[in-house]
Amino acid sequence: MISPMATLMLVHGGWGGGWEWRQVAERLAARGHRVHRPTLTGLGERQHLGRPDTDLQSHIADVIAVCDYEDLDRIVLVGQSYGGAVVTGVADAMPERIVQLVYLDAFVPVDGQSVMDLTPAALAERLRQLARDEGDGWRVPIWFTADDMGYPPEVAEWYVPKLCPHPLATLEQRIRLTGAVDRLARTYVRCGREEQSIFTPFAERARAEGWRYAEIPVGHDAHVIAPDEVVSLLDRIATAD
Repeated sequence: MISPMATLMLVHGGWGGGWEWRQVAERLAARGHRVHRPTLTGLGERQHLGRPDTDLQSHIADVIAVCDYEDLDRIVLVGQSYGGAVVTGVADAMPERIVQLVYLDAFVPVDGQSVMDLTPAALAERLRQLARDEGDGWRVPIWFTADDMGYPPEVAEWYVPKLCPHPLATLEQRIRLTGAVDRLARTYVRCGREEQSIFTPFAERARAEGWRYAEIPVGHDAHVIAPDEVVSLLDRIATAD
């Protein structure tokens, strides 16, 4: 039996699910990699399991559980958008099993920060208000359109209908870190088309701290807009010395 070239764990962003990584995962598997793309509790095909107390730690536990039950080690851990907060917590909890941490246009919290802390105040309040008005107080409805995100029509047609409300507590809970994650090899991939976005500070921090850095200027959700470009980049990262 031939061993896989690398083991990749792909963690999705807010309002999404593991399903959105399918094209990337299939292409990476075709290149010989072992790939997992879990769906976080309360989202995608697991949205019926969401509860008001589904929080960031719930999502961190989701990913750790897959790693434990699948006996994964030497993992290239990839987080997209909100998923950056999740992979930060996962990596800090089990750094000995992570060989590379990749943030794909993602949040990068430090100890004591929540995703809402890292979101512009006006947008954060808008999300809270939507949860109060339309999400039973604990779910944030989809607040963006295909045009907002720059999805080509063929992407919007299959991607947008599968999005679902996101558990508010996952955005509000402040992460607790030991500092172990700071000792890992990290790569930041800037994916937006605009010069400035809410993710710009994380890209700038990564460059200032000497992380590996790359850009895919096709839009925030590059893994669904340009999967081949994301596959090529992740393949290079996973196989780098």
